[in-house]
Amino acid sequence: MANTKTMIDQWAVRDLEDNTSINVVVEAGTELGNAGLPGIQIMSMGQFITFEPNAVERWAYLAGKSGATEYYIEDKSWARNEDEYIKYYLLTGGPLKARVTVKTRSSKPVSREYELPFEV
Repeated sequence: MANTKTMIDQWAVRDLEDNTSINVVVEAGTELGNAGLPGIQIMSMGQFITFEPNAVERWAYLAGKSGATEYYIEDKSWARNEDEYIKYYLLTGGPLKARVTVKTRSSKPVSREYELPFEV
């Protein structure tokens, strides 16, 4: 069976300094990762992060190891400086969620959360 993608959300955060935007696209997929299981992908600035069971299991383990319910996924995030960034998080308290936070030079941080279609 082929992977079927469904758009969950699409949004942008505008930077008034140079009139650009950081665009974010969130899609659900029926077969993601090595196991081919449902998950979500978040794409921005030509990069993507996949929240699928194998990766999320590792991130949840690292969050638990440090005693956190919010795990910052630093290697997939992007930060030009402290005024311009895209940060990805795994939220482990309650149902698993992915959070993306976007900030431009002229905006306040904008965050959105997406519930993951699985538990680990």
